[in-house]
Amino acid sequence: MSTVHPEAGVVPGMSGVHASILDTIGNTPIVRLNRIGRDLDAQLLVKVEYFNPGGSVKDRIGVNMIDAAERDGRLQPGGTIVEPTSGNTGVGLAMVAALRGYRTIFVMPDKMSEEKIRVLRAYGSKVIITPTAVEPDDPRSYYSVADRIVAETPGAILGNQYHNPANPASHYQTTGPEIWRQTDGRVTHFICGLGTGGTISGVGRYLKERNPEVQIIGVDPQGSILQELYYTGQSGQAVSYLVEGIGEDFLPSTTDFGVVDDVVKVADAECFDMTRRLVREEGMFVGGSCGAAVAGALRYLRERKLGPEAVVVVLLPDSGTRYLTKLFNDDWMREHGFAIDEPGAERVADLLAAMEARPLIAVGPDADLRAVVGLMRANDISQVPVVADERLLGIVTERDLLAWMLEPAHRDALDIPVRELMSDRIVEVAVDTPLAELGELFAHRGIAAVRSQGRLAAVVTKIDLIEYLTQRADSRRADG
Repeated sequence: MSTVHPEAGVVPGMSGVHASILDTIGNTPIVRLNRIGRDLDAQLLVKVEYFNPGGSVKDRIGVNMIDAAERDGRLQPGGTIVEPTSGNTGVGLAMVAALRGYRTIFVMPDKMSEEKIRVLRAYGSKVIITPTAVEPDDPRSYYSVADRIVAETPGAILGNQYHNPANPASHYQTTGPEIWRQTDGRVTHFICGLGTGGTISGVGRYLKERNPEVQIIGVDPQGSILQELYYTGQSGQAVSYLVEGIGEDFLPSTTDFGVVDDVVKVADAECFDMTRRLVREEGMFVGGSCGAAVAGALRYLRERKLGPEAVVVVLLPDSGTRYLTKLFNDDWMREHGFAIDEPGAERVADLLAAMEARPLIAVGPDADLRAVVGLMRANDISQVPVVADERLLGIVTERDLLAWMLEPAHRDALDIPVRELMSDRIVEVAVDTPLAELGELFAHRGIAAVRSQGRLAAVVTKIDLIEYLTQRADSRRADG
């Protein structure tokens, strides 16, 4: 990627030998997911960024940001690079600094893994740890501490990944063209986690220039404010979350929402469960933000009916080697209240097999409330999903109907379409969703629609799960 330093290019006379480790950055592979998401019609692909020499997608911006600082004269020989980072950007910067003789100081929130800290120190970097649960403008925040170090250190510059145009430019110049080339221009959807916004903005801009119909989808962890900012322009209160490397408590200027078509929210439990599944089911040893991206992609795709012509590329930012003491540590997972999905763990398919066979009863969005009441009465059910072309739109429940009908102005208004009354208190899951994850989802949604072989096949509720677990416990007691 760098063209202004002698370490760039290939060794003369040996076309297969790189002049330095920096020339191995990029051209990471795209791989199909064969087990996870197999119920989808769409082609689900992942771009595996841990093939970069520093182990993450941030290697791409490390070179570009330092090249830009050298070109404009901000970074002089023997200077110091300071950066607030969750770890991966620090590695990308430290790798370049090691070759070019710069000092590096990195400021990290205290929620980051010990592995990341040790990797940065292995490069010779100084690492300063700050509290996570403070506002961005708090003098103790990792942003504020980094700014203070730059002001106090002669010859120091801020890498400034949150506001440095070299960040999204890196992905416009490399990641986006790679995806277009590797899919022969057939990519229809690009999905990645939101943090600095550099990846989604650079890739999104490039892909939309090649094909304006390509959909760009961000994934944001619960606790971050980016999804709310995208939809409303207003920032709520950020709360603590555990997945690393994505989400923010402010809007970086490197984020261009103009190229983003949708933003999906995911919870820590979904992120960690999917990360562990990627290792066990796909052989991909990746980090928590990778699990977040895939979990968000599955949620997005299951809410839409995309045929086999859809080519979905999900970016996996880094390696799982930096999270061995956290999400790959069963004790850490249990201490933080996360269920452990052991190999062979029970899944939604096991719950369906134990339930009495019953067809999916659903209505279209134009069905009137009188028809919905008739379906509930005839089938002895208390909720009805609203579906259009195999796409789950929402649900209408007895509670919704009762609240509507008790309003004096509505008592005789049963001819309105159900879309006027439906709610979003339903979530879509696959047959291979672990029961532990289903239980976590029930904390936010009381009902789940199950998709199997591309079709909505069943509805399960909290009581279905409770009855299944009770029967299992009784069976084990009888066997014991």
